Amino acid sequence: MSKNHARRRTAITSTSPCPCGLGRPYGECCGSFHRGRASAPTAERLMRSRYSAFAVGDVAYLLRTWHPSTRPAALDLEPEQHWTRLEILGSTGGSAFHNEGTVAFRAHFVLGGYEDSQYENSRFVRDGGQWVYLDALPDTGPTSGG
Repeated sequence: MSKNHARRRTAITSTSPCPCGLGRPYGECCGSFHRGRASAPTAERLMRSRYSAFAVGDVAYLLRTWHPSTRPAALDLEPEQHWTRLEILGSTGGSAFHNEGTVAFRAHFVLGGYEDSQYENSRFVRDGGQWVYLDALPDTGPTSGG
């Protein structure tokens, strides 16, 4: 099975702590978004659910929550990359009363035995009433590094 078709990368069950860091069980948190039982109510919740999708290898969810104008045809995840922690650094807009918003975050990971992190200020918009990832704003934030 190719990397872009793998559904789950980590042994996370519905009762495991959700990778997004909110302290709730995965099945009641981002897992409900991944299974399509609920939609993220805010841009930040969508960002957290997308981070969790990277952590569990849910490529279908990542593509489904990506704006059609910027969505890639396929997505390959690095099978050896293990996402370990998410920090939300700030946000603008993105509530139930907005149609767009941004979420700045740092996602921590381990790859090849080395800890590192990725900074991004993501832009989200509503498409058909649902929050979707549009793109990353130009990098003006903290530098990457673990």
